[in-house]
Amino acid sequence: MEKTTQNAAMFRIMMELLEVDNLDDALKGALEAIADTLKSEMGAIWLLDEKTDKLQCVYSVGDCDLSYVIVENGIGAEGYVTKTGECVTKPVMEDAAGTDGCIFDDMGNKTETLLCVPLKTMKKVIGSIIIANKTTGESYTPEELDLCKKMATMAGMTIEEKGLDLPLKEQGKVIISLRNITKDYPSGDSVLKVLCGVNLDIYENEFVVVLGESGCGKSTMVNIIGGMDYPTSGTLTIEGKDFSKPTEKELTEYRRNYLGFIFQSYNLMPNLTARENVQFIAEISKHPMNVDEVMRLVGLEDRAGNYPSQMSGGQQQRVSIARALVKDPKMILADEPTAALDFQTGQEVLRVIEKIVKEKGTTVIMITHNVEIAKMANRVIKLRGGKVSSVKININPLPADEIIW
Repeated sequence: MEKTTQNAAMFRIMMELLEVDNLDDALKGALEAIADTLKSEMGAIWLLDEKTDKLQCVYSVGDCDLSYVIVENGIGAEGYVTKTGECVTKPVMEDAAGTDGCIFDDMGNKTETLLCVPLKTMKKVIGSIIIANKTTGESYTPEELDLCKKMATMAGMTIEEKGLDLPLKEQGKVIISLRNITKDYPSGDSVLKVLCGVNLDIYENEFVVVLGESGCGKSTMVNIIGGMDYPTSGTLTIEGKDFSKPTEKELTEYRRNYLGFIFQSYNLMPNLTARENVQFIAEISKHPMNVDEVMRLVGLEDRAGNYPSQMSGGQQQRVSIARALVKDPKMILADEPTAALDFQTGQEVLRVIEKIVKEKGTTVIMITHNVEIAKMANRVIKLRGGKVSSVKININPLPADEIIW
């Protein structure tokens, strides 16, 4: 980069930061200036909330919308840089421990080139700035890294001078809490590490979608939440009580009365009618709902006398949902409930799940590979490499009728 160009960029960034009264607008203008100068497709500014040790995106540029995205400090390039105060570049970022990808990768944008630098005040690191994908396809130069570091220094000084309130948008009553959860499985002479320190809170009355590539630990994490597996280490808290190593009696009570389960395979008893399938679960539950009310809730009151073989896949899945719901659980765990269904029947199932969250106040955690379904969730949890790589809050979730795939 020519010296004249670098000086012009520095002047533009300085004017944005020092002469714009509103801090949000100042950071926005500075980030746009650096992305424009470095001919970059994407960029983001992250600030650290020390109380929660999480990073929140305060502004981003490019096609990747990072509004209300939260990441754990130390995870991904942006978290690694904030945690260590070191700079990271790509394609050499793989050489730095802890930089197994970045937020742009999680959002579906392949990162070819990248700069990530710490955002500092005079006393400490308060976040990071990440710039990615030069439009020329070339790698960033040392001069461009230096310019990005100078921009971060000025931004840090501006934040320190003007102050910044950073309230994370997550809120509500925590009913499930995972802290530093790991899960290892023996694999021959070695150990397969599936979960590598998961930290996550689940709130009352929310719809959560869990995304991630195969093998990232989605099902293992949800199985631990559901009492179907145990963590190797870490703490699982249910309603404020340590549930990391429950007794068999506690586990039975928890699964029977606190949880409902919906699976990709419907697991209905073929010799029982739809209503009888639901009634069977009601009879072994502590405080069941009225079976006929539940059948109406899932829209199957007219098919209650049918056997599973006489019902479509979507109808069978709705019976499965009714069976989970009749226990009146605090939380429902759903593992790929629409994967075996076509679009129309899948959307029918999503409408029922949406209705359960809104009308019953039940928390639903759904594992899915369908990123479109994530648009109707309150929060989207993404796992990468056995850790929670990001949490996106949907301020305005889409209704099930508007979900298309």
